[in-house]
Amino acid sequence: MTDQSTIHHLTATDGTRLSWHELGEGRPVVLIHGYMSDAFTNWMRWGHAGKVAAQGYRVIMPDLRAHGGSDRPHDAAAYRPDVLAEDAEALIARLGLTDYDLGGYSLGARTAMRVLDRARVPTPTKVIFVGMGLEGLTDTNRRSGHFRGILDNLGTFERGSPKWVVEAFLKTTKGDPVALRHVLDTFVDTPIERVRAINQPTLVLAGEEDDDNGSHRELAAAIPGATLVEVPGGHMSAVTKPELGDALAAWLGAN
Repeated sequence: MTDQSTIHHLTATDGTRLSWHELGEGRPVVLIHGYMSDAFTNWMRWGHAGKVAAQGYRVIMPDLRAHGGSDRPHDAAAYRPDVLAEDAEALIARLGLTDYDLGGYSLGARTAMRVLDRARVPTPTKVIFVGMGLEGLTDTNRRSGHFRGILDNLGTFERGSPKWVVEAFLKTTKGDPVALRHVLDTFVDTPIERVRAINQPTLVLAGEEDDDNGSHRELAAAIPGATLVEVPGGHMSAVTKPELGDALAAWLGAN
């Protein structure tokens, strides 16, 4: 069952128009979607946001630049390193959030980590990494190279192959290949010491077959006191499973 949300907009410091969705009332939690996806596909289409909202949360879900309802500029200048974190910080500041939780799926998790590392907005109370492994935070080159290879060779992949599945997903979300390739230039590595310094209650949630961003088990082990939860599926399929939303809502409701 698809969640129904309200849609809002803000303008980033460089003039890029960004959109975000909200669902529910209560404690704010900012959830950021993954690469080539959007807030609707990641959090609302499969009911995850609704389950979190039912726990008494105001679920705030931005569309990253070049994704969803946000602008998709083709100018490389719009994709400086860490600009996705800057956009998240602008949203947090716009909403005046001080006591809030922060997390994301895949690229969204990486963006949340960059917000933590930059420390330019109030520190979130709880942290959520979904579909993310340790390597995906500390060494982003492999993942960015993987997607460059896909975007530079669209239409050449064998049907049913992993790269073909990514291209099919790109078509489903009506992604802009030019803008999305620029997004890869925004990736910034986070030092392992900063990951180990996370002291908030942290959930590491991933499909049991998901190693796209490295090991989620190693990520959980690196963060003192982190909770590791595995659900069925891999990187592309776990987000479609009801177990993911159930696990996210249960952890937030209990912490």
